[in-house]
Amino acid sequence: MTGQGMQEPAHRIGQEAIAAEIEGLRLLQESLGDRFDQAVEMILARRGRSFVAGIGKSGHVARKIAATLASTGTPAYFIHPAEASHGDLGMIGPDDLVIALSNSGETQELSDLLHYCGRWNIPLVGMTSRGDSALAKASTHPLIVPRAPEACAVGMAPTTSTTMMMALGDALAVALMTRRGFTADNFRNFHPGGRLGQTLMRVDNLMRSGEALPLSSRDASMSDVLLEITSKSLGCAGILDEGGNLVGVITDGDLRRHMRPDLLSLKASDVMSNRPRTTSPEALVGEALARMNREGITNLFVAAEGKPIGIITMHDCLRAGFS
Repeated sequence: MTGQGMQEPAHRIGQEAIAAEIEGLRLLQESLGDRFDQAVEMILARRGRSFVAGIGKSGHVARKIAATLASTGTPAYFIHPAEASHGDLGMIGPDDLVIALSNSGETQELSDLLHYCGRWNIPLVGMTSRGDSALAKASTHPLIVPRAPEACAVGMAPTTSTTMMMALGDALAVALMTRRGFTADNFRNFHPGGRLGQTLMRVDNLMRSGEALPLSSRDASMSDVLLEITSKSLGCAGILDEGGNLVGVITDGDLRRHMRPDLLSLKASDVMSNRPRTTSPEALVGEALARMNREGITNLFVAAEGKPIGIITMHDCLRAGFS
């Protein structure tokens, strides 16, 4: 490192590195066109799996691309080029495709994989910065990454180039998931664990239903309603009309407001609030909890076509780790 480099503040060096990578990403963004469209259409049309390959730093990027594709609706696996040459090529079938990464496009370890794809007519998406390279020439769908200076001081460590490869893989995954109509619900199914899975949990995964629901008819006596509230231990009861539709709710607050000697002789319709707050089974738990906090309530009935099918409580949300 030069004396001048030693004197330059570290944060300034970091800013320059990021600026170099941003410029690379700008060039990549401008380069996407028909070849990218054709690669996306080909992947969408394949019935099999995507195998993503690379060696060294490109191998690390390939692993990430495979993981991102798999988690967004495109079945994908990382295949190590060396292992592919020693038997793992047998995993790649006639309905599959290969995505191979090499900045130079001349990575020797990829040669057996490229020959295999050519021999068995396996579609090959090649990500490389050289359009005249062996990888580009072997690819049925070459995706050429624009040449851009690496962000390191000597211009050799894979930095800008790997960032661009990573972004190109993300662009493929996002385009594919959008074209497939991939939804947050699909995403939750692929990410059931951890904070992400919790964030995408739907109300119908946490709600109480069936016999746990506190329900009474609007013609029921308040003595019966109190028994229902007490037996279900949720501090409320949903009130139904003759068709089973939720038309009201009675909460502890409603009881206090109507506290008088003849309370037990009243009907549910005399005490209930006429606008029960409800949510849908497809709503996210986080959204339901935010609404309960915002409106100062502790329960939300879950309704489908006007009929109660469940109830979600603030306490259940908190016990599940939402806050």
